[in-house]
Amino acid sequence: MKNENNKIKRRLFMYPRKSSESEERQVQSIEDQVTRLTELATMLNIEIVEILPEAKSAKKPYSRPVFADMLERIEKGEAEGILCWQINRLSRNPIDSGKLSWMLQQGVIKSIQTMDREYLPDDNVLLFNIETGQANQFIIDLRKNSMRGMIGKADRGWLPSRAPLGYKNEKEEHTLIEDAERFHLVRKMWDMMLTGNFTPPQIREIANKEWGFRTPKTKHAGGVELANSVIYNMFNNLFYTGMFQWKGTVYKGNHTAMITLEEYDRVQIILGRKGKPRAKTHDFAFTGLMSCEVCGSMYTAIEKTKMVRGDIKTYTYYYCTKKKKGANCDQKSLTLEELESHIDIGFERNTILPVFQKWAIEILNRDNDKEIEERTKIYEAQHKLVVDTQKQLDMLTKMRYRELIDDETFVKERDDLKAVLATATVGLRSTENRAGKWLELTEKTFNFACYARKEFLTTDSLERKREMFSALGQNFTVKDQKPFITPNEWFVPIEKAYPALEAEYNRLELDKNLSDTKRKELFAQLILSWGAYRDLNPN
Repeated sequence: MKNENNKIKRRLFMYPRKSSESEERQVQSIEDQVTRLTELATMLNIEIVEILPEAKSAKKPYSRPVFADMLERIEKGEAEGILCWQINRLSRNPIDSGKLSWMLQQGVIKSIQTMDREYLPDDNVLLFNIETGQANQFIIDLRKNSMRGMIGKADRGWLPSRAPLGYKNEKEEHTLIEDAERFHLVRKMWDMMLTGNFTPPQIREIANKEWGFRTPKTKHAGGVELANSVIYNMFNNLFYTGMFQWKGTVYKGNHTAMITLEEYDRVQIILGRKGKPRAKTHDFAFTGLMSCEVCGSMYTAIEKTKMVRGDIKTYTYYYCTKKKKGANCDQKSLTLEELESHIDIGFERNTILPVFQKWAIEILNRDNDKEIEERTKIYEAQHKLVVDTQKQLDMLTKMRYRELIDDETFVKERDDLKAVLATATVGLRSTENRAGKWLELTEKTFNFACYARKEFLTTDSLERKREMFSALGQNFTVKDQKPFITPNEWFVPIEKAYPALEAEYNRLELDKNLSDTKRKELFAQLILSWGAYRDLNPN
């Protein structure tokens, strides 16, 4: 059939498409597309065989039944082509784009008409492929940007997803806040589960029938009773502990925690699960410090939860990773209690009574003037050596400029002087550091020796325990469930000299035959002996 302009009327399917996904929110609604395309059809003398609307995303192939049926009907000859808003309404993936391109090249599709232009079988295929490729690339870029944004949100401590039951998404700041209507009820469900007297279906029944609990109402769903799947997912969701898992990674969340990790673990055991692997809110105190004396692999730790007489107990075990190549290691694990017991022995060997710490600080302060005098003389000598050596270097350079010496002599003398200058400069800096820190560091050593053991046994800070353990020595190894420590050099004199001094102090303190005057005299002699301790370790 021809119109008055003698143009053949094309018979096309109208395919208006819009999905609810974010990349298509700016696209005209289906109703608007139908209106505008109908106007275009009238203007271009197009017969609309049928309007085939579809509200599906075109990102993935084989996901649009209306689109697939339309192509089959075109192959059967029911229409000659497609009328659509833009080419990206037809495809945003290479599979569908390839099929459209092939049908167009073969003449099965005789026309694809958009608001901007018409695509015909005889057209350059590059143009069609470029435009459909751009639509596909748009989705790829959008996905990358979206994923990057979601990872950034997770890194900032916010779940990049819909809020779990009991919480809601705050739209302005894009955070998660408590759902005032449901938060306390969800917490009550956890409390019921923690008693061990209720099953999830029983809790669901009570919430639905007795409390009138309903899920949050959204645009397309919600406002219904809890389903079994929902409540089981809730009791297995790490989010309620203040952390969350997303894309295989566990993050520390900024949202308000509803339960503790211990409560979460208890519920998992009640449900008969071991729980999903997750990051802990703390590191183990002594991992990364000790190696196996047998195979050389590092020691790591693991927590295991057991039900003991109806109560849940958590145990920490340290064990050899056996990761060294060819490692044939038979070493057994040791518990945290066993490890800390052995560490305590190390502290005990280096612990002094408060009275000896007081005497040590007094002796150090008394000797400080002598130290300053010695240090000043050393510093002056080192400084003079640096100045003299630099003068010699300057003179040597002038001699070379005046050609009083040859290159070979100049290079040899220069290198010798530079070596002397480097050594003298290092010595000078060392003395400067000694000037500023020797008394402070020595006082810290005695304070550590006096109070570290008690603090180690009482502190709850894993970081502090790790620092104190590290201060004991170096080359930490484990063999036969016992740690071995090479003590730091400043503790060696304490181990060697202090026990005899403490024994003598205790003897004098308990000797009832001594008068107060005699006891003070003997204590004075003991203080002098303790003062001699410094000569054992002048550094």
